[in-house]
Amino acid sequence: MSISPKRNSATRKFFITSLALASALSSHILLAKTYLVSDADEYSKVAKSLAAGDVVQLKDGTWNDFEILFSGQGSKNKPITLEAQTSGKVILSGLSNLRLAGEHLVVKGLVFKDGYTPTGAVISFRRNKKEYANNSRVTEVVIDNYSNPDKQESDYWVALYGKNNRFDHSYLAGKRNKGVTMAVRLDSEQSQQNNHSIDHNYFGPRPVFGSNGGETLRIGTSHYSLTDSLTVVENNYFERCDGEVEIISVKSGKNKLRNNTFFESRGTLTLRHGNGNIVENNVFFGNGVDHTGGIRVINKDQIVRNNYLEGLTGYRFGSGLTVMNGVPNSTINRYHQVDNATIENNTLVNVSHVQLAAGSDQERSAVPVNSVMRDNLIYNDKATDVFTAFDDISGIKFSNNLLNKSVEPLTDSGFITKKVTMQRANNGLMYPQSSAKKYGISADLEPTVKSQTGPSWYEKKPTFTEFDSGESKLVNSAEGALFSAISDAKDGDILVLQPGKYNLMKIANIDKTLTLRAQKMGSVELSFSRSTLFEINNGGSLKLVGITISGKNSPDSTGNTAIRTAKWGMYVNYRLMLDTVKVTDLDINHSFHFFDSGKGALAESVSINNSQFSNITGDILRLDKEYEDLGIYNAEYVTVKNSQFADVKGAVVKVYRGGTDESTFGPHVTLTNNKFNNVGKGKRNKQNALAWLHGVQVTDIEGNEFKDTAGILVEHTVGEPKTNIENNVYDNSQQPKIIELFAKQLDAIQTYVVKR
Repeated sequence: MSISPKRNSATRKFFITSLALASALSSHILLAKTYLVSDADEYSKVAKSLAAGDVVQLKDGTWNDFEILFSGQGSKNKPITLEAQTSGKVILSGLSNLRLAGEHLVVKGLVFKDGYTPTGAVISFRRNKKEYANNSRVTEVVIDNYSNPDKQESDYWVALYGKNNRFDHSYLAGKRNKGVTMAVRLDSEQSQQNNHSIDHNYFGPRPVFGSNGGETLRIGTSHYSLTDSLTVVENNYFERCDGEVEIISVKSGKNKLRNNTFFESRGTLTLRHGNGNIVENNVFFGNGVDHTGGIRVINKDQIVRNNYLEGLTGYRFGSGLTVMNGVPNSTINRYHQVDNATIENNTLVNVSHVQLAAGSDQERSAVPVNSVMRDNLIYNDKATDVFTAFDDISGIKFSNNLLNKSVEPLTDSGFITKKVTMQRANNGLMYPQSSAKKYGISADLEPTVKSQTGPSWYEKKPTFTEFDSGESKLVNSAEGALFSAISDAKDGDILVLQPGKYNLMKIANIDKTLTLRAQKMGSVELSFSRSTLFEINNGGSLKLVGITISGKNSPDSTGNTAIRTAKWGMYVNYRLMLDTVKVTDLDINHSFHFFDSGKGALAESVSINNSQFSNITGDILRLDKEYEDLGIYNAEYVTVKNSQFADVKGAVVKVYRGGTDESTFGPHVTLTNNKFNNVGKGKRNKQNALAWLHGVQVTDIEGNEFKDTAGILVEHTVGEPKTNIENNVYDNSQQPKIIELFAKQLDAIQTYVVKR
């Protein structure tokens, strides 16, 4: 059979075309290279000449003090890739960081830990102010507790610049120093209207920071807040992100925040600046944890819809749902009026507070306008006073909102009140039964679960160790035995002290979570011959049970302390717990204190239960080291219960939170069911107070007996301080004194004093 010339020509063209394609493919395969590099010098040589499609692999192991500049011009189908030889097995430690610059770059599988960035960011999507990364991706990267040891030194863990970049499936947990964990930066035209994607990341625990500067995610800044970012934040999991009141701070326009889960995180998703943002399909689980919040609305054209909020306890700026008052003709960095907000089809289950026109004061007097709140479901099986309006709310039109019978509506119209039965569905969310199904969230809302986020190969572990979670070890009173046991103990261990007298001749440094427990209650006496017995350092937390502490062997000098933190340099929060402890004879000289906090140290909690203190020339708890008035306080929770104090010349507790910042929740102080006899009357007690509480946000003093004592001095500053002093007995003792230093609205403060 012969082939016609026409067909033969077509066949020839087909073979030529196929050959050309094969040649091009072969050329690409030959040009794209994979480099395995073993050290920084090898990387630097390779990095200078990377081409589209190239892959650079960092050899498994620890890379110390490695500052990576990753730049190049990849393409959509042939990106340039920097990756770990094996995901999770390349550890960047010491003073390491990563900068990206160029087009179509991919970074994958790296772990940052055991160090901190020497620059302003651990990962930055730019080389400098002129060279940015665009159309690039960072995926399956870990930044674990990679915090600057100077707590007030600010940095970002991730700084997103450029356009069309993606940060996904990564793990960020344990940031302890100042600065946003992740920031989208808009401070150049090259980074505005950026269309970034932040998705499927695990934002793990961020400990309480104790002042402003502890946000987990921020999109923009107030200076560029009228600029659109167009960033999408979706399918992320925020677990115990407690840094400050703003978990997410949106400070730009036209962003979408959707399908994220917030688990037991203190604070809110805050639309702080910028207009036209959409918050939808997010899930908030508070589980009754203190100060857990939901969504805060400020500015114009915000849409909040189809969000699920359950078990949130926060109030004021940290409420389950907050609509703020604004400042008339506000400057760009203050509070813009809420205008044209749409809040619809949200479900709030056992949310303690919905606050409208919040923050109303002489400055914030611009009430919400042109806004709607419709088709929402608000269910609470206990509280009736869920809603609070602080100003005129006629600018919010309420329509078709369903309340169960125990919740009181705000107005006579716009709310339907009836019996509602709730049932938990397979997706973990509560839905109303029968005809009420049309209210609140949609049936197809699927919460993002923790296992869907972060790298699959990296464990999502707690950031601190629980007390009594390790091994029990028996210790005797032989010279040096206890000191050696403390040094050798592991995180979470329990040292069980046999009966006897223990005198420590060296300061015992506590740099782990440790419990010292008497084998038999009251049979162990600890004394010390240095200026302090225990010093809590970074990583340390201490629990004492059934032990007596005596100052009889201490040096004859002023300012001794039974327990203290490091005097400076503390950036890891600690816990101190005493149960059935007896403290006596801290009187070798004047100003012998029981506990003294170092500058900048922050206690997650200090608690004293069922204990006795007597014959002490100084203070019991000194948590008052701030002097700059920036809101950098020394303890989040201070609790003294069921204890006795006699012949104490100083104060039982001194707590100081200065400044006017409103981004934190604490301190919290509780004194209940204690007995005080001859306390606080020493001439060196400058405040002449048994308790000096300056700027404390939550105070509860109840059921105590005061005999021959100095008074309690409470100084209210900013925020909405809640002070409850009731059912106490005063026998020849000064009455509590409450001073309003800054507060404008005293009707929000409840104070009860009961005398005998």
